[in-house]
Order: sequence, then structure tokens, then C-alpha cells
Amino acid sequence: MQMALTSPARDALARLHRAPEPDVLKPLIERARLAPDSRVRVLDHASALIADLRAAQNKGWVNQFLQEYRLNSSEGVALLSLAEAFLRVPDPETADLLIADKLGDADWRDHAGKSNSALVNSATWGLVVGRALVGEGGGALKRLLSRAGEPFVRQAVGAAMRMMGEVFVMGRTIDEAQRRMKNPENRGFTASFDMLGEAARTKADAERYFGAYFDAIRAVGRDPASGHSVSVKLSALHPRYEVPHWDACVPELTDMLAQLASEAAAQNIALTVDAEESERLEMSLAIIGAVARRPELRGWDGYGMAVQAYSKRARAVIGWADTLGRVTNVRLVKGAYWDSEIKRTQVEGLSDYPLFTRKAATDVSYLACARDMLEATHIRPAFASHNALTVATILEWAGDARDFEFQRLHGMGEGLYERLVRDEGYHCRIYAPVGGHRDLLAYLVRRLLENGANSSFVHQLADEHLTDEQLLADPVEKVAAVGGTRHPSIPLPVDLMGGWRNSEGIDLFDRALLRDTAQAIGAVGIDNRGTDAVHADPRRASGRGKRAIEAWHTADSAVHDAVTRAQAAYPAWDARPVGERAAIVERYADLIEANRTELMALCVKEAFKTIPDALGEIREAADFCRYYAMQARAVLPPRALPGPTGERNELRLEGRGTWATVAPWNFPLAIFTGQNMAALVTGNTVVAKPAPQTPLIARRAVELAHEAGIPRDAFILVTGGADVGAELISDTRIAGVAFTGSTATAKRIAHALLVDDERPIIPFIAETGGINAMIVDSTALPEQVVLDVVTSAFRSAGQRCSALRLLLVQEEVAPAILEMLRGAMDLLVLGDPADPRTDVPPVIDRDAYDRLMAYRETMRPRWLKTVDAPAEGLFVPPTLIGIDSPDDLNREWFGPVLHMATWKAGELVQTIERINAKKFGLTMGLHSRIARSADLAERHARIGNLYVNRSMIGAVVGSQPFGGEGLSGTGPKAGGPNYLPRFCAERAVSVDTTSAGGNASLLSLDEGGI
Repeated sequence: MQMALTSPARDALARLHRAPEPDVLKPLIERARLAPDSRVRVLDHASALIADLRAAQNKGWVNQFLQEYRLNSSEGVALLSLAEAFLRVPDPETADLLIADKLGDADWRDHAGKSNSALVNSATWGLVVGRALVGEGGGALKRLLSRAGEPFVRQAVGAAMRMMGEVFVMGRTIDEAQRRMKNPENRGFTASFDMLGEAARTKADAERYFGAYFDAIRAVGRDPASGHSVSVKLSALHPRYEVPHWDACVPELTDMLAQLASEAAAQNIALTVDAEESERLEMSLAIIGAVARRPELRGWDGYGMAVQAYSKRARAVIGWADTLGRVTNVRLVKGAYWDSEIKRTQVEGLSDYPLFTRKAATDVSYLACARDMLEATHIRPAFASHNALTVATILEWAGDARDFEFQRLHGMGEGLYERLVRDEGYHCRIYAPVGGHRDLLAYLVRRLLENGANSSFVHQLADEHLTDEQLLADPVEKVAAVGGTRHPSIPLPVDLMGGWRNSEGIDLFDRALLRDTAQAIGAVGIDNRGTDAVHADPRRASGRGKRAIEAWHTADSAVHDAVTRAQAAYPAWDARPVGERAAIVERYADLIEANRTELMALCVKEAFKTIPDALGEIREAADFCRYYAMQARAVLPPRALPGPTGERNELRLEGRGTWATVAPWNFPLAIFTGQNMAALVTGNTVVAKPAPQTPLIARRAVELAHEAGIPRDAFILVTGGADVGAELISDTRIAGVAFTGSTATAKRIAHALLVDDERPIIPFIAETGGINAMIVDSTALPEQVVLDVVTSAFRSAGQRCSALRLLLVQEEVAPAILEMLRGAMDLLVLGDPADPRTDVPPVIDRDAYDRLMAYRETMRPRWLKTVDAPAEGLFVPPTLIGIDSPDDLNREWFGPVLHMATWKAGELVQTIERINAKKFGLTMGLHSRIARSADLAERHARIGNLYVNRSMIGAVVGSQPFGGEGLSGTGPKAGGPNYLPRFCAERAVSVDTTSAGGNASLLSLDEGGI
């Protein structure tokens, strides 16, 4: 079985994947360019198609409704946002809040009576009345209908959502969809039915989707003369369709796809594999190629795949499809995941985008691919487009041929193909989603909202301000005019942060890069230098063994001598210009990235970090350096202050002296680097103590800092346990303390800093943990919730101070979310952190393991879910524990242990206040589609970091400054604009400039124009 691409194909794809946009577009421009006489004919034909489209838009309430409420209007977005969530809300109270949120602020009255459709105008007046009922403020109508009105509006909105479901969903079942295809408006068209939905999150999801696809194939096969086909989404068939799981999921998916293809062949119908995100492309091609070569499928001409033209690799994939040794149906689409691809590339800090950043560039790619497909030997083309210019161009190139088909989405592009199909003999297939409106409408609406639909041809067509000439502007000329360059508003990830260079990532979804990274990490030897007793054993010593190691380290560097050296080095280091110190810190960032593999290996082998977490550690450390260097240049220079004439008033920020920093083991490089570089760039010297579990990472970090140019006596490492930390903190020469760790230790440090009456009052920066809660209401998307819960609670074995500890789900949706969460937990892989497949590594040491396992055992009667763990090693099984109320959890359990309770609809503020009452204030999550709920959370939560509709971990330097309040820390936030001043002494200078002979500046004034 072919489980991977051939080397030439892989090399071609790799060259293009993140190549600069102009380089990729140059050959595409030439391939897509029309000859002048062809351009004239294409424009004539496209103009006729536009006329057909415009005529269709004036027919039927659906087209007129979409024309009236375009996506580039606030009202259109409000309607789609309502459609995305409304049908999944089971309780009336939340449904009313959602309606009020989406309808209450839009100007529906402005649309009243504007449409040619009486039904659309009637619907508009319903929205006007609905806004009056649910909008803010009083009014006689609202008071009169307050009791009866809300159920009325709710029912009306429900009916409207079901009508929208009819627009975008062909049928709730395959039988209903097949019946609908027999309606007169679909005469002459065939369908590709897709049993669409979210990607599988659990094995049960995957089994359900597989069954739906199989049943659909058989149902379509009962009427083979119809010419209908079925589309399949691979991510719906496997919950771990991810590159790290290639060796398991590719064979399994190949077998499942082969079963579906064999059934389709037996039924004599066509089957198309839909496109996925770019990170899965090579996996998809490996699976598609393996099935294409199955001997039992020889002679069947119904096998096909989709290709996304916005991908830089699209044309290479077309070439690959032509070499499969069989005729392959290829559906060319513009692309479905544009915005998420852009964001992922930025978040991961990758070298360039895998797709085109301008719509015109995607159009050029589409045309070049279409031309290749028309000329290919073993491809039967299908062109999915709603663009009249694209269609006219394809018709020009095809000439008299009819051995291809067009495709359009159900509910869009009506009028474009009717004449071509019914009068001119062309074939067009409708891509027809099939499934329940509750789930499917939400999915399809998100695709519309997320994929730049405002710039699509269909929505531009409805814009009365655009002329036909503008609509038919040549995309080739548009792209050529800018030299194929990237969109100026979409910077490369390295330039994303503006004033400082973003850290570089590794594309861990590139199988070859992932393999090479894992092998390189494995090849790095670790110089334990006396720590073998701890670090050679993954179960890690505790008690006497650990104390012996700590004693060895302490002997290596005495605290008193370290502070003495640092004190002596302070004046010279503080006297260096801030620009010079900042440049050294930036060189340190460069060295961190240059030594990335070694540092990642240390993080994996000493701190038990998974490969993605280790990469994140290196990136965050480099980000801290560059961000604080930029901030130092901005905030440390003397600042002139206002005052009366004849005075010079100035504020300066300067170093305080020698700082003590105490870093944790859970971020042994990133937090260690952040604390120390903040202190150093502001002119202080530092004596740094890392956690006793991770001294090797700290030692290498300090070596690289010295290599970057930080004087050895300005940055000194002392290692050991609590006794070393206590000695360091108690040294009265220390001018400030930065600490990250437990709340209990932070309190002891704070007390120690105040007990000596002779000691100056010094700054204490503390970042501690929290009972971090995520609140989920009934509008939230369950699949997104579960993904974010698993990530927030169990990634890094729950050993992040920001990790989710308490999940609070609205009681109406709690059973369904609990069921899905259990299934997702079953998929977690516990294992060696150096294995790319590992999701949950061991906890840090024996003490943490024993503490967590003892607590789990006391809560065994309340377990809602746990998973098996390896017998060897410090693996704490991810565990979900049910509690009756948030009040039942009053302590942070630092590991993969999650507590779950429910809350009642309408009690969001009360729920937030119960979390506030715990007096921790680090992170909080909210999953809701109600914008006003997010506003309430912002207003009422006493929390350092609030995350809405996303995971709760992974704060980014400069974007999401991190740190808590109350029992969760003192602030200021690390990675934020207020951090550096806390390391500084503020000194104001006021000089009377008249004392040396008069006010020269005042006396030299001119007459002011008199």
C-alpha cells in the first residue's frame, strides 16, 4: 500500500508550500493570461452571464433576502451570527438573550420596504418589531408585549432560521435531499451530496459519519440514472487526523475510504474526497493515492478529489492527480479555510503563508489550474465557481468540448448556469449539504463568515456601486500590476508584531520537519554534571535523593558571594546606554533561536515538555528578549515634563541594584528568561535561582546570555532548593525580587521581605497560580468547547499556571458536552514527551505525582471520566471530577485534574461572582456566542486574563500580557507594557535654568507676528 508521496511529488509540494508569493505567481500569471481576442470574447460572454445572474437575483424571496441583507452590512452579519447559534440553544432564556444580542443593535428599519419581495419586506417588519421587543430602552410597544412578545419573537426567529436552513441545506436526510433535487428549479442539474458536519472529535463521531456516508452512497445508488454523487470529508472519519498520528490514521483512513469507494463503485456512482486544511494536504494525497491504486477499483471512473486554488501548491496537486494511473475526477474550488490558514501561520510563526493573500491571486491560480485540467490526460475536470468571468474564461478555453462539468453551492450562484445547462448542453452539479439544520446550518454559516465572503463575486454582484466593468476586471492584470506581492495588510509572521521581530516557529504539521526535529532532539546528549540520579530516571527522585542533588548545586555557587559579585558589577552595567543593553538582549534572542534544537532537547528531557511545548518555550523566551529590548528603548530614556518657564523638569527610570529572580520548573526557559532580561535590560544585575528540577536549562540559558555580551558578574546563577531561595531572598543587599511559583511560597517571600525593620522596602513581583474557570453557555459550539477544554486542562499535563481547573457548563447542555468530552479524553496519548504523538507527558517529579494521585483517590466516587496511564513513569491520568458547586473547589491542583459543575441560565453574573469570591484572579474562559455575555464577563470578572471562545493557555508576549491579581499575583503583567518600570527606580530632576543669568529662552522670544 502506498503510504506516502513519491519523492518528486513531495519535493515539488515542499518547494511551493511557503515560497514567496511573487515567485509562485509568476508562472501562474503567464498560464492564466488571455490573448487579446480571447479577452474580448470572454468579456462579452461574462456580461451575458452577469445579466442572467442579476435576473435570477430578482426572482424568489431567498435571492432577494440575501441581496437586501448582504454580508457587508451589519444586519447581514447579525443574521448570520444568529443563524450560527440559535438552533442549538435548548433553553428559552438563553435564546432570548441571543436574539436580543444579535437583533437589538442593528438598524432593521432602514431596510423596511426596500425589497421587491413582499415576503422579504414582511420579514423586515418582523425584525423591526423584534428589535423593539428585545432592544435596550423602554417604549410602549415593548412594555405592552413584554410577556407575549418574547415567545413570539423566539418562534419567529426559529422559523426564519429554518428557512435559512432551506437556503443552505439541501435536506435533513439523504432521502429528503434526493426528493428536493427533483424540484423544477433543479431541472437538468445533478448533485454531490455531502453528509456534512464538524470534524470528528471522538471515535463515536467518526463512526457516525462513516455510517452516514455509507448510507448516502447506497441511497444514491438506488437511483443511478440521476447522476448524483457523494462527497466525503476525511476529517469527519478520524478524530486524530493529524500529522503526528500519520502512522496510525493514514492506514485507517485509507481502509475506510477504500470501503466507501468500493461501495460507490458497486453502486456505480461517483465519490469525491473533499479538501482539508493545508496542514493535512500530504496526508490527504497519501490516502487518496493509495485508494486510487487499489486493484479492486480498476475500471471504475467515479473516483475524485477536490483541490483548493488558494493554495500555493494547487497547480502541483493538479499535476500529481494526472499521474495516478487512472482517470480522476478533480473538483477545483477557490478554498474553504482562508482565514484560519492565515491565523495559524501567524500564531505558529512560520516562514510564509501556504496560500495567496489576495483574492485576485487566488483567481489567477484558479485559472491556471483550470487550464492545466482541461489539457490533462487523466483528469475529468469539475469547476466549482460562482464567478461569471471565471466561467466565461473556462468556456473560451474549452471550445466545443463538453467533457467537464461546472459546480455551484446549493443556495448560491443561482442563474449563472441555468442557460448553460438547459440550452447549451453543459453539465453542472450542485454541491448539496445534507444533515440536520441544528448542526449543519451553523457549520455552513461559519464558512461564510470566516472566508472573506464580502469579496466574493456573488456578494460584489449585489453591490449597486460596482459596475460590470469593475466586476469583470482582469485578475491577471491586477496581480501583475502589484508584481504578485503579498497583500500589504497581511504581514509575514516574522513582522507581525510591528516594533519587534516575532519569533520563528517550526511547521510541526510538516511530516518531514516533524521527523527531523524529533530525531535531532533525540540526538542531543545531556550533560547532567552530577544530576544523573534525578534526571536519568523518568520517575524522578524525591526526598533525600533530590536534596543531595540540591546540595551539590549549592556548593557550586554560594549565594553570598554571588550577591557580592553582582553588587560590584551593577554600577558599570547600569551606566551602559540603554540602547547598548537592549542590543545585547536582542543578540541573546538570536542565540536562543540559533541553539533551538539543543534548548528544546533540554526542555523535553529535563522538564518533560512535549515537542510543541518545548518549541513554544524557545519562542516565548526569544519574544521576551526582543519585546523588552523594544520597550526599554521606548520607556527608559529621560522624559521631559511640563513646568513653568525657566525650569527643566525631567523623569528618569534607572536600575535599582541587584535583583533576585526565582523561576519555576514549568516554564524553565521562558519565564526564567523573561524575569532576568527585564531586570537586566533596565540596568540591574541579577542573581537567578531556577527551580531545583530544571537546573540544566537555566545553566545553558545563562551561558548563552554571557555569550551574547551580558557580563558574567551581572548575571549569576545559583541553584538549589528552598534553602537556597530563602538565603537569597533574605540578603538585605537585594534591591528587588521577581518570583513565579506557588501562592504559599509567594506569601512566605512577602513576609520575609518585611520582617527586618532595617531593610529597605523593595519591589516584589509575584506570579502565582489560580483556580482557573471556564464558563460555557448553551450558545457555545460544543466541538470548539471540547477542543479548548482538552487543550486548556490537559496539555502540559495540566502543569501551567493558566491551566483550566474548573469547567462550569450551563445545565441544559452539560450532558451533551460531558459525553463529547469523555470521548475526546479517550483519544489522549500519554507517553514519552519526545514522541511527537504524545499529548500528556509525565508530571515533573515524584512529590507532584504522589500529591495528585492521593487527591484523585479521595475523589474517586466523583470521577466522571479518567483514562489509562502507562505503568512506568510519573503519569497522572487525566481525570474529570464532578462537583456540586464552584464552592466545592478551593485549592489549585497543579496537574491534569479537571473539575466540572453546572450553572443555571440567567445566572452568568452570579457565577462569575462565585469565582471572584475565591480571591484567585489569574485566567478565566468564556464560551458564548452572545457578545453581551462577553461584556458582562469583562465588567465583573476580577481576573488577569480573560479568554473568550478560545483556549485559556498560550499567552503571547506583547499580545496577551500575562499575570493575575488577588491570590494569583501582584502584577505587573509579564510581556506587557507596564512590566519594565517595576524594575526601575523613578527619579525626577528639576533645574532652575534662570539661576545662571536669566531665562534665555523667554528673553529670546520674537514679537509673535505683531
